[in-house]
Amino acid sequence: MRMMTDAAEAFEAHEYPMTTEELIEADGDVTLELPNGTETVADALSRSAPETFESAEDARLTACAGLSSKAIGRKGYSDRDPVCMGEDGPEEVSF
Repeated sequence: MRMMTDAAEAFEAHEYPMTTEELIEADGDVTLELPNGTETVADALSRSAPETFESAEDARLTACAGLSSKAIGRKGYSDRDPVCMGEDGPEEVSF
């Protein structure tokens, strides 16, 4: 994911294991350029439960999972996509 390049490079510069809190303190101000705006690594990581990362790849995947709806193209385009963490989804409709 191209928008995570700066974060991935920052994560690679650390020795692991590393906690969420330590990673936010070290790289929380890294700005992620998203299709519909920006947010920081701290924003993305704070949406998940605190954990200890064993590698830079673990940290990158958790940050990706925590991205807001700013990271998607057309919000609500598909009724099959999961709702972003921390957001309410559309009402279910029964046909």
